[in-house]
Amino acid sequence: MSSARVHLVNPSDLAFGVSFITPRWMYVIANATPQQYGTPAIWDEVLEQVNPDEFRAGDIVGIGIQTLNAHRGYQVGRMARERGATVIYGGFHASLFPEEPIERGGAHSVVGGEADVVWPEVLSDWAKGRLKPYYGAGRIRGDEFVPARWDLAPRDKYIWASLQTMRGCPNHCSFCSVWRVDGKKGRVRPPEAVYREMVDLRRRGFRFIFLTDDNFYPASLRELELARKNNAALLSELEEIRARRLELMRLMARLPGDLVFFTEITLEAAWDDEFMQAMNRARIRGAGIGIETVDEAGLKTIYKEFNPSGRKLVETLRKFREYDVSVFGSFMFGLPSDTAETFAKTAAVAREGRVAFAQFSLWTPLPGSVDFDRWAKDQAGVKVAGIPITKYWLIPFEQRPKVYMPHPTMTPEQMLDHLEKTWGRFYSLPAIWDRAHAAKRMRSRLAFVLASKLLRQMYVRPNLAQNRSGQRQAKRLARYLARPCQRLFRAREMPELMY
Repeated sequence: MSSARVHLVNPSDLAFGVSFITPRWMYVIANATPQQYGTPAIWDEVLEQVNPDEFRAGDIVGIGIQTLNAHRGYQVGRMARERGATVIYGGFHASLFPEEPIERGGAHSVVGGEADVVWPEVLSDWAKGRLKPYYGAGRIRGDEFVPARWDLAPRDKYIWASLQTMRGCPNHCSFCSVWRVDGKKGRVRPPEAVYREMVDLRRRGFRFIFLTDDNFYPASLRELELARKNNAALLSELEEIRARRLELMRLMARLPGDLVFFTEITLEAAWDDEFMQAMNRARIRGAGIGIETVDEAGLKTIYKEFNPSGRKLVETLRKFREYDVSVFGSFMFGLPSDTAETFAKTAAVAREGRVAFAQFSLWTPLPGSVDFDRWAKDQAGVKVAGIPITKYWLIPFEQRPKVYMPHPTMTPEQMLDHLEKTWGRFYSLPAIWDRAHAAKRMRSRLAFVLASKLLRQMYVRPNLAQNRSGQRQAKRLARYLARPCQRLFRAREMPELMY
């Protein structure tokens, strides 16, 4: 095994040469790899697709898959196995369907759950020739999170770095599988450990860091109030979580002033003045928020009644701006209560609420969610290209449906047309430039414009494209936009920065 090499692969059907964000899991698993196995080879296919000739007999190839890149991940796994490598799968999708990588992807073994701690055991068993077909890693404690090996990340290829400070979400939205897979209890990393990783990233020239938490606000005022009435033990836990959140932000405020953070949070945080003031001091300048729908009926459908609607939603979105936090709003269409007018109404709320960036998608059954379970029962027996539609991620791209949830009043074609027009209006150059005026410096405005256009090219046009030719065209323009965007977000390295 001394000459064998460990490979880690983040699969992608399209390679852009530059990526918005570092795939953190690869650099975490690289750090969890014991020294005797050497430095892992990192293959992020968003940057460049793997060269199969690099896989040799005796190597071990770890592939992390989510639902939307599983098809490509299985292609890579089969290529690696054909060349004599041992193939291991992990990630969210492999945790949900551990038998699938073996059936479809040439897997020798599958790791279910969080591999931070179990990966050394997998490598040890592989080296000894006694690899198990399955490793149930489960959920680890916050103090067991492994930091990433950022020395392996090419600085000139990523616009933002990624860092995780906690896992878990207390909410139970019907379309989301996070609370089922990662749990409803917030597992928070020690603030000092997170702070040290932030320093490491700034030393290496990263100036924008995305905190990829399931929910950066896991102990809301609403949850605290409920616990205060009914559960003293839970109240103590939530107060400890909140104290750790505030301590982390206190440490972040000590970092160099050019560092900018983004995170994912719920709307209700806007009315928690203490928390929002801490975010402002910590320079958390952006928040990804699952707004989902602007209508009360739609919120009830997806178990998200804690979100406001109507005028209260607009006021809440504007509240974030008072603390210098820009909103990246996530909206979904296709709920039973939606109409053709819902698309324009949603765009108007986003504009009036001063949403800086937005993601518009169709209601999709994501594996592990309540919605998926219901939908899969209704679709039993339906096939596309000989593949059950309930395994839609295995259907070849050109034949894969773009709409899965049937709607009572709109056809799939009508919904897709409305969706593309909504994207087009929100990300038209005049609309982007109007939103860019929230930035105080011209350099920041230019970065905002380029990032907006690049976002649409990398994450929207390829998915709405009807064929591979459309995907390739979207990729070419994304490559053209990515280079100047990356330069605008770059900062000088600060190797002298102390903890």
